[in-house]
Amino acid sequence: TKPTVSTCDVHNPTMDAAMSSDDVDLKRKRKSEEKHTQLLHLRTAASHPWHDLSIGREAPKVFNAVIEIPRGSKVKYELDKVSGLYKVDRVLYSAVHYPHNYGFIPRTLCEDGDPMDVLVLMQEPVLPMVFLRAKAIGVMKMLDQGEQDDKIICVCDGDPEFRHFNDVSELPTHRLQEIRRFFEDYKKNEGKAVLVDEFLGAEAAYDAVKKSMDLYADTLSKQLHY
Repeated sequence: TKPTVSTCDVHNPTMDAAMSSDDVDLKRKRKSEEKHTQLLHLRTAASHPWHDLSIGREAPKVFNAVIEIPRGSKVKYELDKVSGLYKVDRVLYSAVHYPHNYGFIPRTLCEDGDPMDVLVLMQEPVLPMVFLRAKAIGVMKMLDQGEQDDKIICVCDGDPEFRHFNDVSELPTHRLQEIRRFFEDYKKNEGKAVLVDEFLGAEAAYDAVKKSMDLYADTLSKQLHY
């Protein structure tokens, strides 16, 4: 008895030739959609700079800092916390510019719902969305419209001109006066009150960063399953 051969198993050139161009286009479209779906499931190392970028093993003393605003800028760039993209919040109303690179520490949280702010002293302006290794040397106590909004004062750990500073007390007095004056003035023409209190040393900065790390771990990291 001869074995039965299914017509489905036989290559039929006539049937292949008869396949419409619509069928070919449909197959290509499905392949493209499958590839696109696979790409959507791939995540980069830092798809959201606040949540996905590591703070670094040496925190709270040395840590990664994401720069939002370069030194010398009048544009107030800031992180959109939902999308992870950067947006232009406003152009400063006063005739002042940021005295140093300004940004935040990933995986930290303050009582105002934002990550911990940092001001990073270094020789050059840094492009927005770049992160660098920053060393905490102090904290500037500040009230913004009655709410606590402290800034961690840092130096760039990779800048040979600034990396040797270990405490704000080692900085020239004029440098601290410039920083104070900027934050006291930059919202005046908006009719918003900012009160800069005192500069505290490195130990106070470590405590503030550690507190913000703990607050993030106790709240957001559990929600995000980190």
